[in-house]
Amino acid sequence: MNAAKVLDAKGLACPMPIVKTKKAIGEIESGEILEVQATDAGAKADLTAWTESTGHELLDSSEADGVYTFFIKKG
Repeated sequence: MNAAKVLDAKGLACPMPIVKTKKAIGEIESGEILEVQATDAGAKADLTAWTESTGHELLDSSEADGVYTFFIKKG
């Protein structure tokens, strides 16, 4: 997936991945994709809920070697 911006939130504990995601999504245009990489297991539930409540779209999420990767399309 072609992301307009990549956010490295690895090593950050809740709520910092959400705080950083909110800031990063403000730096891209509507319709563009933000890739978020996090190591906090709670990020999956947090980012899913956050995208639903803010009008953005979680396109895909995956986990490999303890790193969770999310692709969020800005609403």
